[in-house]
Amino acid sequence: MRIFNATELTDVVSRLCIEANRSLTGDVRNCIETCRQCEPWPIAQGVLDRIIENYNLADQNQMPICQDTGVACVFVEIGREVYIEGDLEAAVNAGVKKGYDEGYLRKSVVGDPLQRKNTGDNTPAMLYIDFVPGDKVTVTVAPKGFGSENMSQLRMLRPSDGVEGVVDFVLSVVEQAGPNPCPPIVVGIGLGGTFDKAALLAKKALLRPLDTAHPDPFYAELEARLLKEINALGIGPQGFGGQTTALSVAIEHLPTHIAGLPCAVNLNCHVARHATEVL
Repeated sequence: MRIFNATELTDVVSRLCIEANRSLTGDVRNCIETCRQCEPWPIAQGVLDRIIENYNLADQNQMPICQDTGVACVFVEIGREVYIEGDLEAAVNAGVKKGYDEGYLRKSVVGDPLQRKNTGDNTPAMLYIDFVPGDKVTVTVAPKGFGSENMSQLRMLRPSDGVEGVVDFVLSVVEQAGPNPCPPIVVGIGLGGTFDKAALLAKKALLRPLDTAHPDPFYAELEARLLKEINALGIGPQGFGGQTTALSVAIEHLPTHIAGLPCAVNLNCHVARHATEVL
């Protein structure tokens, strides 16, 4: 049994908050640059050029890629052979506070959804904990801006709606969103479970590397079909037209009730930020 002091998470979360907001991962960069090479529409080419210039400048100047530095979504995977000593949630929130202060990142969290007073330090984090085999602790920070989060939707489809119902719903969500989520977007889809579980699956789907397909050929084929049909909508980068509306589609799924087909669509902008560290 490994004893892990929760306070060790504070500096890690702080560092990941800053890193995720300043530097895109290689899979996201490669996908955007590949799309730029394949995009035939001149205006779309120009927008993609500006996007590439923006994240390169953010890297060079150690500045946020986007002014909306998001809600800090923190995913912690704890090995079953690990005993956490101390208050994990407090340690994570201390890390978010430290990172958003030291990284000069915008504080965007209000303490109550209706009274709207800013907490002043971007806490609390949206914390998700999973238990996995082994003796490691894996931390992923995925800042989520609300230009894309506000465009996300969930629908309780009927089992009879089937694959075509899922496809129609996903396409309608993307079409209604239009330019609002800052395309090209990443589309996370959660299928099955319950109302709340489907939404979490869709959020987790956004963490998958963009160059990785679903391991099940059935879902890999569905992801490829959805990506093709989304890009055929012609929304294009920042909504100016073109064939690069989405960079990737990722599906996560769970068993569900015989009477249900929960389907959640969580959109992410082209600044698909996340950073991970294994402890």
